[in-house]
Amino acid sequence: MRTSNHLIGALNFLTFLLSIPILGGGIWLSSRANNTDCLQFLQWPLIIIGVSIMVVSLAGFAGACYRNTFLIRLYLVVMFFIIAVLIGFIIFAYVVTDKGSGRTVMNRGYMDYYLEDYSGWLEERVASNSYWGKISSCVRDSKVCATMGRTVGGVPEASDMFFRRKLTPVQSGCCKPPTDCGYVYQNETVWNLGSGLMGSNLDCNRWSNDQQQLCYACDSCKAGVLASLKKSWRKVSVINIIVMIILVIVYIIAYAAYRNNRRIDNDESYGEARMTKSQPSTFHF
Repeated sequence: MRTSNHLIGALNFLTFLLSIPILGGGIWLSSRANNTDCLQFLQWPLIIIGVSIMVVSLAGFAGACYRNTFLIRLYLVVMFFIIAVLIGFIIFAYVVTDKGSGRTVMNRGYMDYYLEDYSGWLEERVASNSYWGKISSCVRDSKVCATMGRTVGGVPEASDMFFRRKLTPVQSGCCKPPTDCGYVYQNETVWNLGSGLMGSNLDCNRWSNDQQQLCYACDSCKAGVLASLKKSWRKVSVINIIVMIILVIVYIIAYAAYRNNRRIDNDESYGEARMTKSQPSTFHF
């Protein structure tokens, strides 16, 4: 029994360590939300799951150290539900960030982003006027467009140099007009009307050289935010899947160790009962 308790304690310590990447992923997404993604609702469930695993693991570790059956049972029951929630959340995050990607533009190092390439619950939430007002303000306050500027010899870089740059989805969608609009480059966030016909894209009329406006009201900006969110969640989801698989394996081993403890306890109780019955009765006259 002592060996099984040591194993359960070690496994609980391992699950405590595994909670750190989950919690760290949620905190990283939270910092991304303050910088470029500006969506602050998907990371909170991840942070809550990470903290829950950490707390439950400590309870299980204490139960194993002090041979407290109640704490070990509590660990097994609560951890089962946490793993189920984590699996469900990973599936949900993949589903809502599944569709959509940037479109390659000829002779450009960056991609253009279109809202019609995205669909589903997340797209509807981001595209809604009430919610987009908060997101666009967040993007504007993050200064992501203001930091795009580069100079060569004290003057803004030439158009051919800018066209070769690898812009982030938010920079491409929010800080410049869509390429098919035909605007002429002056610098990273100032574009003038060309001599040709303007494209049919509705974002062409939404673009403004006002540095407080730019393309923050554009569908391309919404698509850029969605693409940025998808990119961030793909990175975190890989870690979450690996951690989830390890958690399931650890849980199975911990449950087997707990069952072994129960069997040993039952055998010891049964053996003591038999020894008590086998002892001869003593009569006093």
